[in-house]
Amino acid sequence: MSAPARTPAGAPGSLTGPGSSGGVGTDAARPDGTLKVRGEFAYGSDLWMEDMLWGTTLRSPHPYARIRSIDVGPALAVPGVRAVLTSDDVPGAKVYGLELADQPVLAVDVVRYQGEPVALVAADHPETARLAAARIVVDYEVWEPVTDARTALGHPRWNQVHDGTAQVTELSRESAHLHPEGNLVRHLKVRRGDPAPTADVVVVGEYEVGMQDQAFLGPESGLAVPAEDGGVELYVATQWLHVDQRQICAALGLAPEQVRLTLAGVGGAFGGREDLSMHVHACLLALRTGRPVKMSYNREESFFGHVHRHPATMRYEHGATRDGDLVYVRAAIYFDGGAYASSTPAVVGNGGTMGIGPYVVPNVHVDCFGAYTNNPPCGAMRGFGSVQTAFAYESQMDALAAELGMDPVELRCRNAMEQGSEAITGQVVDSPAPVVELLRRLEAMPLPEPAPDDLRHRPGGVSNTTHGEGVRRGVGYAVAYKNVGFSEGFDDYSTARVRLEVVGGEPTVTVHTAAAEVGQGLVTVEQQIARTELGVDRVVVAPKDTAVGSAGSTSASRQTYVTGGAVKAACEAVRARVLERAAGVTGRPAAQLRLFDGAVVGEGLELPLAEVLGDDAVEETLEWRHRPTEAIDPETGQGFAHVQYAFSAHRAVVDVDTELGLIKVVEMACTQDVGKAINPQAVVGQIQGGTAQGLGLAVMEEILIRDGRVQNPSFTDYLIPTILDMPPMRIEILEYADPHAPYGLRGVGEAPNISSGPAVLAAIRAATGLPLTRVPVRPEHITGV
Repeated sequence: MSAPARTPAGAPGSLTGPGSSGGVGTDAARPDGTLKVRGEFAYGSDLWMEDMLWGTTLRSPHPYARIRSIDVGPALAVPGVRAVLTSDDVPGAKVYGLELADQPVLAVDVVRYQGEPVALVAADHPETARLAAARIVVDYEVWEPVTDARTALGHPRWNQVHDGTAQVTELSRESAHLHPEGNLVRHLKVRRGDPAPTADVVVVGEYEVGMQDQAFLGPESGLAVPAEDGGVELYVATQWLHVDQRQICAALGLAPEQVRLTLAGVGGAFGGREDLSMHVHACLLALRTGRPVKMSYNREESFFGHVHRHPATMRYEHGATRDGDLVYVRAAIYFDGGAYASSTPAVVGNGGTMGIGPYVVPNVHVDCFGAYTNNPPCGAMRGFGSVQTAFAYESQMDALAAELGMDPVELRCRNAMEQGSEAITGQVVDSPAPVVELLRRLEAMPLPEPAPDDLRHRPGGVSNTTHGEGVRRGVGYAVAYKNVGFSEGFDDYSTARVRLEVVGGEPTVTVHTAAAEVGQGLVTVEQQIARTELGVDRVVVAPKDTAVGSAGSTSASRQTYVTGGAVKAACEAVRARVLERAAGVTGRPAAQLRLFDGAVVGEGLELPLAEVLGDDAVEETLEWRHRPTEAIDPETGQGFAHVQYAFSAHRAVVDVDTELGLIKVVEMACTQDVGKAINPQAVVGQIQGGTAQGLGLAVMEEILIRDGRVQNPSFTDYLIPTILDMPPMRIEILEYADPHAPYGLRGVGEAPNISSGPAVLAAIRAATGLPLTRVPVRPEHITGV
């Protein structure tokens, strides 16, 4: 990795912990790292209690049907079965939802997607539970599913009015209403500038992005334990403990203090654990049987048990001057939300407000829709609405460059955002936006050498049936930006409890937050911040649970920003109290003292913390919020929608066998501004991981749906990049501090997932000369057969 750690004037310098060891800005070791490498880390699927039962779920085989009747008698007759539950056994609210309460805990009278939970079984053995579930008799009246977002909304195929501008036809007859209020989840409009602009050069493109799975390796899992107070304790792999608690309480009819959640080991998430899966089901079975109940999905069930990335169809029209200045962009974007809303409203918000990329455009007309269909529910996934639109707007920039006879990078730089630019929402970008520099740094990187004359280095490897006669190399660029944190007026905050005391003669900090560690390294970041702010080497991170206030979701690239901000603020409050106490002991003003290396230090003074604290502990609990955002105007889409933007750019080099349609990604290069690299090694890992997922969507990853039915619910048929598919990477990290953020940092995880895929697609187009408007790219798209 090449990583010039740029810190411009006025930005915070390198802040490290006691003795410059393990604080902010260092490659602090992860406390869970060794355990994971050795296979000793306990994940949710490893949970175990004596006398526990096993739960399983009966799911609908149909994407759309009415339930006439359910007969659970045959399942109850199976020896070892302890409970069989249906929707009649849900004591509280029958529906739940992340943003809208529209999804049944268990299907009531209608199933709206293949795999919808219908009944639950608890038994002494997991195989007994599965066999019993198969004996439940459900009588379905099967209906014709609605599987196309535009059809669901009554929108015809793309229309074009006489002056050549893209236009969405007004609603006509909708399909059958999948929900009482209709099939529209959200329609976001952005209107800016001249409503009828003209341009010298116009390019129009229609694009499609398939359904991607988060493909986390640890399946959905948890253990529910009934409590003496009539409540329940749930140990679960999740992304947002408190929003889970809220929905579980409503379904069980219990108060929050009776439903206690603790984070179990999480084997990846990427948005797929924001929604409930087995949470309520395990609790219902535990409360019914009076015994602990474990539920753990197998791989096939996992494909049905969580939301996926929204498929999208998009039509874009870009107009520019002959010199290459963007004049206008018109876009119609359709997200298929599947059977239930999940986070579709927010995905539409992101897709619409950032739907033309990090470019300055005076005239904008965007319509972004989220629709209900009978496809599997779609919700959060890394990149969250921006991944889909980036494939479209970056393809458009390449098409426009070709039409103008311009270099694609030059066109991007000519129209790039910078600090002080206005986004299409009218929001001023008030922190560094080094889009041009990201692209220029990519351009300056050396290109890889030509592939050696060895089949192992050709597309398809040694299984290739040609010898490279049709192999062509292509280079492609893409740039993207992504909001960090929750937007559009959401009350986005985190809570941190920090305690400083002397344990066994050693100063010790305990940090307690409910922020989910899902593999991204948040526990390490919390330790680094505490070491930096309190000058104490020994930092313990308490188990993540609901005994402390909410930290919000581990999503939207927000936890280092928001929970990091909360930990920093709580540490500052603890430090202020300790220094005031030290001032009383030393007779010096607190302003002349600081904490360093386990002691209070000042001019000629070094007083061990043990002498200041004695047997006392200093503890502070604080909520911390970033600056507020606001809801956008529903008619114009204007407003201060996002708290921060992250910027990244990629260059992809690919070899394509144009005769066989095989692709080999030879190299990926990425430049990204992270504001401040709290843990540089972790930043690199996030960029590499995001790049892998973007590459996967570009060339191989897709859940195949036919008439509402999933065709490939396994890792045999749903392909994800392995170590053999990932090419060498060049990475350059920029650190232009955001003055509004703790330490100047920016969220890291999502931006590289957005720009990587479009760069791969651009490189494939450059190699083949084909338009390639759909991802993932398949061999038949290249060969035409």
